[in-house]
Amino acid sequence: MKKNAATDNLFQDRNPLRDMLVVVAVLVLLAALLEVSVRFIVDDARDFDIEMWKYARELKRPTENRNLGHEHVANSSAHLMGVDVAVNSRKLRDAEYDYAKPDGTLRILMLGDSVTFGWGVRLEDTVSKILERSLNGISDGRRFEVINAGVGNYNTEMEVEYFLAEGHKYSPDVVVLNYFINDAEEVPREKTSLLSDFSYAYIYLSGRFDVLWRQYFGGKDWLKYYRDLYREDAEGWRRAVDNIERLRRFTQDNGVLLLIVNYPELHHLENYPFAGVERKIRAVAQERGIPYLDLLGSIAHKSP
Repeated sequence: MKKNAATDNLFQDRNPLRDMLVVVAVLVLLAALLEVSVRFIVDDARDFDIEMWKYARELKRPTENRNLGHEHVANSSAHLMGVDVAVNSRKLRDAEYDYAKPDGTLRILMLGDSVTFGWGVRLEDTVSKILERSLNGISDGRRFEVINAGVGNYNTEMEVEYFLAEGHKYSPDVVVLNYFINDAEEVPREKTSLLSDFSYAYIYLSGRFDVLWRQYFGGKDWLKYYRDLYREDAEGWRRAVDNIERLRRFTQDNGVLLLIVNYPELHHLENYPFAGVERKIRAVAQERGIPYLDLLGSIAHKSP
């Protein structure tokens, strides 16, 4: 067979190092285009994964207290989920409150996670501020202060740790432990990398991959994930119960009323799939004589 001279010359001129550099350059260009696309097209201030990532980058920092994990950055602000969020000098999403309680004031401290924090709503529309306005609107002269101590991604262990280290300094008359089903998770440990620290595209694609993994490749679905948090051998649930007891002892010893409020998971309100979980939380409160309120009944017939 007669060889093609042009083809021979082409293969003779190939440089493996040059070819590898070309491939790397193409991959870098594609990655850059993907990053730009996510930042300026996909990022519409409504994507949960991206907005939570911004929240962690701009308003939080790690702490040396391993039981607390992270905390807000004092005097910080950001625009998240379409609303402005500001953190005060004492690292709370609220107005400035002195530790000293004014005379004639009944003070309520709200412990909780992103639900209490007010993810996606203005400060005045958080549970704490709605409750504060409602109480002052029916007051017979006494003033009410409801302090929002909610922090996104906190669990019960972290909320109690915050209260015992800092929150008690406000001398609250009432402490409300606002409970959500994922509060039995273990304290998250910080995992960082260049991609997770700086790449919008990485965060966005990681979230989509997680959904695909759970739906099509055998990953644990959210129903099983939440139920498994409450197995008898689950470490996070055990620590949640232990910390509820820590909080009960402190409040009882200091003459503070403790209340547990359970917020339902909102995907399926009718034929609620976590009734067994709710019974466990209720039992923990009742065994310790802690007043308990479950909010499912107030929204059970509404659209998720």
